[in-house]
Amino acid sequence: MTTAPWRDPALPAAARVEDLLSRMTLEEKTAQLYGVWVGAATDGEARAEGVAPHQHDMTADYDWSELITHGLGQLTRSFGTAPVDPVLGAQALARAQRRIAEAGRFGIPAVAHEECLAGFTAWQATAYPVPLAWGATFDPPLIEEMARRIGRDLRSVGVHQGLAPVLDVVRDPRWGRVEETIGEDPYLTGTIGTAYVRGLESAGVVATLKHFAGYASSAGARNLAPVRAGVRELADVTLPPFEMALREGGARSVMAAYNETDGVPASADPGLLTELLRTVWGFTGTVVADYFGIGFLETLHRVAGSAGQAAHAALAAGIDVELPTVKCYGKPLVEAVRAGEVPESLVDRAARRVLLQKCELGLLDEDWTPEPTGSRIDLDSPANRALARRVAEESVVLLDNPDGILPLPADARVAVIGPRAADALAMLGCYSFPSHVLTHHPEVPMGVEIPTLLESLRAELPDAKVTFAEGCGVSAPDTSGFAEAVARASEADVCLAVLGDRAGLFGRGTSGEGCDVTDLRLPGAQGELLDALVATGVPVVLVLLTGRPYALGRWQGSLAAAVQAFFPGEEGGPAVAGVLSGRVNPSGRLPVSVPREPGGQPWTYLQPPLGLAGEVSNLDPTPLYAFGHGRSYTSFAWEDFRGTATQITTDGTHDLSFTVRNTGELAGAEVVQLYLHDPVASVTRPDVRLIGYQRVELGAGEARRVTFRFHADLSSFTDRAGRRVVEPGVLELRLAACSADVRHSARLELSGAVRALGPDRRLLCETEVSAPV
Repeated sequence: MTTAPWRDPALPAAARVEDLLSRMTLEEKTAQLYGVWVGAATDGEARAEGVAPHQHDMTADYDWSELITHGLGQLTRSFGTAPVDPVLGAQALARAQRRIAEAGRFGIPAVAHEECLAGFTAWQATAYPVPLAWGATFDPPLIEEMARRIGRDLRSVGVHQGLAPVLDVVRDPRWGRVEETIGEDPYLTGTIGTAYVRGLESAGVVATLKHFAGYASSAGARNLAPVRAGVRELADVTLPPFEMALREGGARSVMAAYNETDGVPASADPGLLTELLRTVWGFTGTVVADYFGIGFLETLHRVAGSAGQAAHAALAAGIDVELPTVKCYGKPLVEAVRAGEVPESLVDRAARRVLLQKCELGLLDEDWTPEPTGSRIDLDSPANRALARRVAEESVVLLDNPDGILPLPADARVAVIGPRAADALAMLGCYSFPSHVLTHHPEVPMGVEIPTLLESLRAELPDAKVTFAEGCGVSAPDTSGFAEAVARASEADVCLAVLGDRAGLFGRGTSGEGCDVTDLRLPGAQGELLDALVATGVPVVLVLLTGRPYALGRWQGSLAAAVQAFFPGEEGGPAVAGVLSGRVNPSGRLPVSVPREPGGQPWTYLQPPLGLAGEVSNLDPTPLYAFGHGRSYTSFAWEDFRGTATQITTDGTHDLSFTVRNTGELAGAEVVQLYLHDPVASVTRPDVRLIGYQRVELGAGEARRVTFRFHADLSSFTDRAGRRVVEPGVLELRLAACSADVRHSARLELSGAVRALGPDRRLLCETEVSAPV
């Protein structure tokens, strides 16, 4: 028996794919360019239960048996649409894959993809902290380890591709999807996101970067609203995390964003999806559409007059795969090609990329089998839970503790008050399975154990007298529960006000996709509840479980302490309780600024001089707690600061080193941060921006030497001509505990000519840490 060249694993992948393409009909090639969402409803019920925008009117009818005779590109969310037992789900997916392979002439299975933003979005799978909490850890190796575990769980049930991470940089914290981001800084977002990509890819899962690009810069913080960012904001804030995750992380897929920028939808922008992504950055993987994004070119953006025209625009721009289900790349595309309206070469280009990726995944091999290999399926193993606990513990931020009321005494009388204290869903973001899907299936159990903060605190402090009152709901204005809450607080030594968000979709929550807000007041009556608790005179510790930062200036000076946790996952209750008890020494740092006032947005710390407080406006945007801020139960000294030079060339390096010493009695972690201040440039620059950081673990009395190796490329920016350049002149490098707390600084002069940079520029600041002494 002769094996066809495309089946021969000894041949180069490109040669195999070219042979296969030459044998395929137009219908077979286009079939590789779309997914099918078997679990998506097309009836009226989808209006209430949709998990994607416009799902109710964008899901097309099709005959599954007929459709797969031509093959199939992707299977959409077999596990993430309804509660499915993981073992039974893996068996059902394998059966579907075998049926797809048997139905087509070439026996090619589909790529199965799932969401994995805060863990595998599946029933009984570990619910990890949300990406904003990843950013708060400032710990890339930890996030890489978490992503590797997520990837192994995906592979264990037959999934090939994960739709994560989100690399959008926060530009307006009123946006509902802030919880899905890593923070407001492109360097933090890029480094943490790259770590996640490495972990997922190391498990053999295709990581998909989203949303490319500009999505988080929407006008008015409204989901899918137009983006009016300038070319320099896009080049210097929006794009660097994607470039880093591709070059340093090796991501094999990119998702085109929903938004339009200056009138051009991302899904129809060849300058973005082909020229920049492929020609300049050298990306060779697949570009997938965000759900229904190609159809939106016709229905929402109105840059296409038909589904066929939308398919043409998306294909020409560089989108290879239509997700989540067939709409434009099926019959409308075939008809447009046959009518001569769409060059078949565009279909071939996209099919070639899809088949090359399938070849990499082993899906073209003769010995392919749909049954996943490996150990017993357990999507919430003890090891997973231990790792989820560690990520949660590292992500909790101690905002303030002025009088040292924390840690709590073991025998304290504690009143726990607030709508987030006794609800397991308070720990979870909108893309966790319980929040994303299970709310539509109230008869189904949670699937994983999620201790509430109230339960966790009682377990953490068994000798304490802990009472509870809800006080109010999350978003309702009802204050009828205030009296009981005040009574419980008045009887206690300390009151924990546990406030925050409820994650949801499209207005069904206070945080999450489509849950945008007009300002940054605490939701519902929670602010008034906090006022009432403070008025009792009992020390109040504010504990926030949220998906975004909220304005806290109203209570400045009146709180005994404040703790911030960003949806810390299934082990978030024990993690936060551990911080409150002192079992965990807090080490999280803010990945987003905490504002003083609820209005005056948008604002992030990346501001040029006129974006800062000044005499020209009565509005002061200075945050209450700055980007990178976080306190500890121990203390640190930054000693013996040294620099290697005061002048380097525009392609030179400069070392900064100093010793961090734990001067307290408890083990802890300090997060040292390196910022750049550029006093004079040819375009306005942020007053400061992060260019390096290092988390340093220290036992009591221990010290470590930290060295940052600054390269001139890290000072680059986009000039007036649109070039990325390093300019000669004076810079200031600032070693800081946060963007507003500088400990040491060095003046550095760059000499030589302006230097234009290419795609091989240095993206990372190298860091060395000595052994503890």
